[in-house]
Amino acid sequence: MTRQNTPTSMHDSDEREVESEEKQHGEKIEVDEERLPSQAMATHEVIRQEGEKELERDAMALLWSAIAAGLSISASLVAKGIFHVHLGALPGGYLLENLGYTFGFIIVILARQQLFTENTVTAVLPIMHKPSAGNIALLLRLWGVVLLGNLLGGAIAAWAFNIMPIFDDATREAFQSISQKVMENTPGEMFANAIISGWLVATMVWMFPAAGSAKVIVIILMTWLIALADTTHIVVGSVEIFYLIFSGALPWQEFIWPFALPTLAGNICGGTFIFALLSHAQIRNDMTQEQKVKAKAEADKKG
Repeated sequence: MTRQNTPTSMHDSDEREVESEEKQHGEKIEVDEERLPSQAMATHEVIRQEGEKELERDAMALLWSAIAAGLSISASLVAKGIFHVHLGALPGGYLLENLGYTFGFIIVILARQQLFTENTVTAVLPIMHKPSAGNIALLLRLWGVVLLGNLLGGAIAAWAFNIMPIFDDATREAFQSISQKVMENTPGEMFANAIISGWLVATMVWMFPAAGSAKVIVIILMTWLIALADTTHIVVGSVEIFYLIFSGALPWQEFIWPFALPTLAGNICGGTFIFALLSHAQIRNDMTQEQKVKAKAEADKKG
């Protein structure tokens, strides 16, 4: 039996549709590098296309994917804690320990789960292309749902690590030590460090279209650098702070301040206001050139 679209479901779908020049003319986003003025623009358009898909997804689908990402990203704390216990005393132990930080990102990205910091660049490009009120509302909806899901997933993972007899005492102490190190930062340091991690995650996303089969290597290198630089990340950091809260080592209000608000602001600033803006700015002239080429081609056809 074929399911028919009801007027309500069609209306809801229309409300989630991203506004763009291509859709106004009944066209698709051009992602063929040979038909575009530059390779940078081809990368931009591939990511913008992905961003439009994310902005138009159903809210519940986004939420469940984001919860899964929050759970998966906890693998970063698990791996880093285990590496800290068993490899920390070795020469180069700091490098090996922080390699564990990459595990959660590999799982989340390859499983195509919704991670907030990825969406600070992917979902922002369609808005920069056409900054309408409707598109901005879709972006805020996406950010809100994904951030909520990531925090819920991270909280569930941290709670489970505390109450379930999974890890030995040495590993639990490592989790405490790693998490306490995050809270040694002042709000200003949280914000500054988060700018760097937001920028690095956005850079990683920008590299994906050209990475091909080397995508995993890109993830490892970029997220390993985030860990080595001791930067703060709103989702991974939330798992660490929730671990302290559920173990009774930290009051709830300290999650909001000094951690969450400065870190969230820094991640958005690094991913959106620095990287995405600069990346969009570099192809603005290319977009103008492309429009001129299209106009000339249409004029030639009419002639």
